[in-house]
Amino acid sequence: MLLQRIITALVLLFAFVAITIFLSAFQFSVLLALLVLIAAWEWAGFIGLTGVSGKLPYLATLAAMELGIFFLLGINPEALSLDELRVSMLLILGLIFWVLSLFMLVGFPDNKSLWNDESKIAVMGIFALLPTWVGLLTLKYLDPTGHYLLALVILVAAVDVGAYFVGVNFGSKKLAPNLSPKKSWEGVWGGLAVCMLVGVGFIWGLHTYVEPLTIFQIGLLLLLMILLCFFSVIGDLVESMLKRNQGIKDSGAILPGHGGMLDRIDGLMAATPAFVLTLMLVLNM
Repeated sequence: MLLQRIITALVLLFAFVAITIFLSAFQFSVLLALLVLIAAWEWAGFIGLTGVSGKLPYLATLAAMELGIFFLLGINPEALSLDELRVSMLLILGLIFWVLSLFMLVGFPDNKSLWNDESKIAVMGIFALLPTWVGLLTLKYLDPTGHYLLALVILVAAVDVGAYFVGVNFGSKKLAPNLSPKKSWEGVWGGLAVCMLVGVGFIWGLHTYVEPLTIFQIGLLLLLMILLCFFSVIGDLVESMLKRNQGIKDSGAILPGHGGMLDRIDGLMAATPAFVLTLMLVLNM
């Protein structure tokens, strides 16, 4: 199983780097839209939908909304940038959703009656998936070489790695025993520490190779590392909550040794709106 997980992780890494660097922004947007539909298929399982006939209408709804966003943001083969105001509005909706999700986590399982409904979980999927898609393709348009995208993925991975190794070796204070018994507060602090270290490298690269940063901009980016860790943990716990609600172990089985796509991108989904909004603010100062 460990070997299988390592092989799958390496394949995913090389594939992601390749499509991030070598695809045009429009090609990346289209491919990412298709991947979001795979994630939507898995989210339909959180809703309680089963089979093709049960899940297909939800996928069709997400696909129609993606198509609308293509027109809303002006995504086409000739476009060199996106409408930043409209992008920001969509990202803010995603950010609000993840902030509100914290209250669901704090009250779980006593508050299940407030959100455990097919229509509500379906809407949650829209606010989780579409802003992630918009945020990632915005990073590609901001930097067609893909460096911003890779930075976000590496920073979220740093949180996961730090949380895992510190949690396994030093974890004692449970973070959310009702949701994920293995997660600890020590793991959270470990994830934050590693993210901050990697984040300092990202800030240095941005300052050295993109544009000189002011002290205020650097302060915002350091704050972003804290927010990124915070939202990454929230995304992980929200997915655990929805899986526990349906009594399933993994969101899917598309990734050998890893489960489903949502099992790999839960933290990334929650971290993307805050990361992209803050980066856009810093770059426009």
